[in-house]
Amino acid sequence: MIGPDVVIDSRQATAGALFVAFSGERVDGHDFVPAAAANGAAAAVVQHPVEAGVPCLVVEDPQVALAALARHVVDTSPDLAVVGITGSSGKTSTKDLVAQVLRTDGPTVAPIGSFNNEIGAPLTATRCDDTTRYLVAEMGARGIGHVAYLCSVTPPTVAVVLNVGHAHLGEFGSQEAIARAKGELVEAIGPDGWAVLNGDDPRVSAMSERTGGHVARFAVHRRPLDGGEVLVWAEDVVADELDRHRFTLHIEDRTSLLTGGGGEIATSAFPVTLRQLGAHQVPNALAAAAAAYVLGLDAEAIARALSAAVGLSRWRMEITERPDGPVILNDSYNANPDSMASGLGTLGRIGDKRRARDPQARIWALLGDMLELGDDAAAEHRRIGALAAGLGVTDLLAIGEYAADIVAGAHDSHVDIRAEVVPDKFALTAAATPLGPADVVLVKASRGLALETVAADLAAAGPQASDAGQTGGAR
Repeated sequence: MIGPDVVIDSRQATAGALFVAFSGERVDGHDFVPAAAANGAAAAVVQHPVEAGVPCLVVEDPQVALAALARHVVDTSPDLAVVGITGSSGKTSTKDLVAQVLRTDGPTVAPIGSFNNEIGAPLTATRCDDTTRYLVAEMGARGIGHVAYLCSVTPPTVAVVLNVGHAHLGEFGSQEAIARAKGELVEAIGPDGWAVLNGDDPRVSAMSERTGGHVARFAVHRRPLDGGEVLVWAEDVVADELDRHRFTLHIEDRTSLLTGGGGEIATSAFPVTLRQLGAHQVPNALAAAAAAYVLGLDAEAIARALSAAVGLSRWRMEITERPDGPVILNDSYNANPDSMASGLGTLGRIGDKRRARDPQARIWALLGDMLELGDDAAAEHRRIGALAAGLGVTDLLAIGEYAADIVAGAHDSHVDIRAEVVPDKFALTAAATPLGPADVVLVKASRGLALETVAADLAAAGPQASDAGQTGGAR
């Protein structure tokens, strides 16, 4: 018996697992087939024969074989609904919210972290079985056709498009190209499927013209203006002192009216209190609510599930409240201009409230490079420096190739801010030590800079510091 686990890391092999050997730039998975077998793997998918004491299926391309296996699992899982999620930012946190809401209704499979590429997405799909009711598929893209390929592996029942921003702008060339790529998701749904679109993003809202399925829209602060069969929005949005938002969730179901069923518009409104940090979590929650509603979940149950949901993915606006007072915001998993602006907005709002109580409070932004921005990189980093200054940051420390641009942007704003370039992560930590009892610190950069170590050092710097005060806030 082979399965149920499918792995690409020999250390994760379990009894009966199928090991898929990939040849990478630094290591060759074929060298680890014996180790996978020793850990219990019952078979391997390889590009050339390997002596490992287990059956090996030789294929031309392990990635194609993995995708075919994933598609077979999806096609043979009875009553499986697939929720595809894409966008320039917010995919992972929305994926976590959708998964937690859907789990209240039935067995749900969702990626761990950001398994959103041509390997991670099919690996996630292979975890489905006959009991799985929902598969949540996060879909990233670095070029035209990438989302379409992922949809060929896990065809979506519901297609959620969050936003069209600046992530990977250097690879796409323009936001219009990004919109073309993200819109491949809504093109993949059938006539009975649903496109869940951000009514506050014109490029996303316009994707309704590219789908043959039903359309649901969501918006913050107002009812979506562009119409749709299901409308979802938030009103009475209020944030607490740690920028966790509560709001009234409105859902308007116009399906019966628009399809000629002769019914009436169904409306509902229920309170939601989010446990994740940041105003950007409100549209993420609305997207999750819309996806769950079109899959048949009750509006009140959706509101309860959103209020109970926590951050499941690391280093995405994680908060540590140190015993001696300072607050550390670890948003170091990745960064692009849009997510950086969201993170700085959260920092500024928390900082404003802390300074209102203690004028000595300092607002720290420890920032690193935003990668893959192409020719716009320098200008985008200068813009982020100016934004930090405008949001009331008192201490800006920058690291990386574009650190000087971040600092220059802050200085060009002509506000009172300490903005400095630091040479490395050790200097970054040292420059932010010690912290005052009312200080708040944001640590954020692209994945390549690995600033989570800085955030961890700062979180542990206080007396008797522990992670007891941490709550997840994924993005």
